[in-house]
Amino acid sequence: MTVPNPTNTSTCLLCATRLVKNGTTSAGTQRWRCPRCGASSTRRRPDLTRRHELDRFLDWLTSKHAQSELPGTSARTFRRTTAWCWQIVPRLGPVETRHHHILLDGIYLGTWCLLIATTAGPQGLGHVLAWQWCATESHAAWSALLERIPAPTVAVCDGGTGLHSALRRHWPTTRVQRCIFHVQLGTRRHLTRNPRTDPGRRLLQLSRALSDIHDIDAAITWQQHLDTWWQAHGHLTKERTYHRHSGQWWYTHDRLRKAWHLLHRLNQQGVLFTYLEHGNARTTSALEGGINSGIRDLLRRHRGMPEAHLRRAAEWFLTLKELPRDQVYDLIPRVEPAPAPMEQPTRWSDRCPTTPPSPRTKGSGPARDGPDVANATRHTRRYTHFLAYKPEPASHQEK
Repeated sequence: MTVPNPTNTSTCLLCATRLVKNGTTSAGTQRWRCPRCGASSTRRRPDLTRRHELDRFLDWLTSKHAQSELPGTSARTFRRTTAWCWQIVPRLGPVETRHHHILLDGIYLGTWCLLIATTAGPQGLGHVLAWQWCATESHAAWSALLERIPAPTVAVCDGGTGLHSALRRHWPTTRVQRCIFHVQLGTRRHLTRNPRTDPGRRLLQLSRALSDIHDIDAAITWQQHLDTWWQAHGHLTKERTYHRHSGQWWYTHDRLRKAWHLLHRLNQQGVLFTYLEHGNARTTSALEGGINSGIRDLLRRHRGMPEAHLRRAAEWFLTLKELPRDQVYDLIPRVEPAPAPMEQPTRWSDRCPTTPPSPRTKGSGPARDGPDVANATRHTRRYTHFLAYKPEPASHQEK
């Protein structure tokens, strides 16, 4: 007879005799038998079971296969056995090292925005430091992320909303490098790829020339060309047009004015050529291509997830970039073993009563639905299933 062994004890729960090996089950699990009473049991390792289930869950999450394509199990069984994995909150340890430069960027996933901070190595992307979920990029959201990271020498960013005010508050001594690619993207958004006017084409050419600046002399020459453009075409940014029907004024060359002010403002702030002085990255391309594109690709392969699972999948992607699989196991919540019985009987006769209750004769005693039905059921369960004996506390035992 098989007896549950929730505590994985090496002694029999019925007679306290040391168990011995007795072959294996059909699933290959070691079976243990009591040589005295013959009770059989198996030992379970819920920690190893959960590790195996988490491995299968992460292997599926980081692959391109659907749940129905997984070998050895059905999609429904996989979802049932790994449902608890969605409750794990992936996290990284606190950031204690002060880095030279850090890349900052945000990515929108559904109705959420994920702010990410990473380092940049010589070959591209370095390490993921921290992340922060928010509804949109704001001063409060960026502050919640920056306050967890020691201030670096340089912060490379794309100028998101609320970021610069958060940098001034939490990293006041940190220099800022605006992403050159995003600067060119903003200029092209205002001027289009093929500007119609000659001043627009020249200003777009100056924006594209930012990619070819690799020393201080080239940066000074670029600034001189920007001043030359202003002297020749600066008056166009001030021209206004009056609408005779609405009675309102607006700038005639509004897009040209916005592109000029973008380049002029960043040049005045000194955030275009920080990389020439400190040797940091000048774009956030390592973060965009190494993290953001990977998250989008993962969510595209497993599209259709609810937002709660979508967020958890993105967190797992960032966590697996930093933690090896053996450290990921530390995130599994501990499974407390079942409590051992409070009291064990000392005699076999106490465990296995040999005198069953006298059977009730036909027509005697109360009706079947009377008050003694519960007592009859209790006596039957007590004497029939004697191997499932569970002693009650001393205060409830019959004297």
